[in-house]
Amino acid sequence: MAFDAKWEDFQRLALRFAKSLDDDEPLAAARSYANFGHRYAQDRDSLPQTDADRAFHLVAEAAVLIDYQLPFASDEQAESIMSQAHRYLDEALSLDETCYDALRMKAAATCPSFQDYLEFLQARRDEVYASCLDAASRVLAETGGAKDERSRLAEHLALSPYFRWLAMMASKALICGRNREVLYICDDLLDFDPSDTADARLTAALALAKLEDDEGLDELEDRYEQLEQSYPKNDAWMLLSRLALAHRRRDLTQARQIVSTIIDLYPQAVVTLARQLELPDGVYSRITVSPFSEDELILALSEATVLTQEGRDSFGCGALGSWLREECLSRATKEDLLELGNLADRPSKPGRQPLGGQS
Repeated sequence: MAFDAKWEDFQRLALRFAKSLDDDEPLAAARSYANFGHRYAQDRDSLPQTDADRAFHLVAEAAVLIDYQLPFASDEQAESIMSQAHRYLDEALSLDETCYDALRMKAAATCPSFQDYLEFLQARRDEVYASCLDAASRVLAETGGAKDERSRLAEHLALSPYFRWLAMMASKALICGRNREVLYICDDLLDFDPSDTADARLTAALALAKLEDDEGLDELEDRYEQLEQSYPKNDAWMLLSRLALAHRRRDLTQARQIVSTIIDLYPQAVVTLARQLELPDGVYSRITVSPFSEDELILALSEATVLTQEGRDSFGCGALGSWLREECLSRATKEDLLELGNLADRPSKPGRQPLGGQS
């Protein structure tokens, strides 16, 4: 799922290193490449690299700090983590002014609102596209237009900052309630990247649910089959979107069936669905989680707050969120209730069944 900055950093240097061995005798080149992993881990600076590669490495370090360490840090640790991350991003931009991942991540911290951030991304979109497309064209020119495995990877890495740019635009447009714009952006992403590295289909599912578009969700499921990479159609984002539509139709029989499906597919689902934790959005990209893991459901449910929190009650849940919490508490085992703690002690309130408003 999504983008792994550390893995992408490894891939960039691996490609650079492989290219440096092209003129070597095959056996010597094979021996050198066999030692690449050790050199990358122990002496990265000794490997051939450009300033753009060094800048991306700093972005990868910042991504680890912001997206994977900061959410679990204490208040005292958070300030230090953010300071270090911004030093990495500033240094990345000093090495490569076209390091659009660094530029985007810096803007995420400095824009005063989601709307301002979305407008920033929209304003620079064409520039980022032109730069990444030029980089990809240079890759193809260097290989004489050959589409071997190495050139395809290099082309994909050149375009990935633009994919992330669009993916962040879609995410922020969803939060800002610009659901049709989300779909336009996701369509563009899927056209540019038929393997859907940016997981545009997941964001699109939530936008379609906001628009109460059952047919659109059916079409999106059909589009899964057209992607170059195979993805399951019953991921948490699609299931939660289907759940939201069933609940809005007051089809509680289908809604309960979907809850049962989620519980069957995901570990600790009853607790996760009842608790409804919110996670900070990934700044580099959507954080990477294992398919059908507890973490994946937590992440999907956090992004689905645009659905669950419509018409918030005094507990911070919307109509769907409140119904889902009560439904899961009714299914909870003793172990689940112990883990949920005082959440299970909240009194049920009358009037929780009516559906929330449409965006």
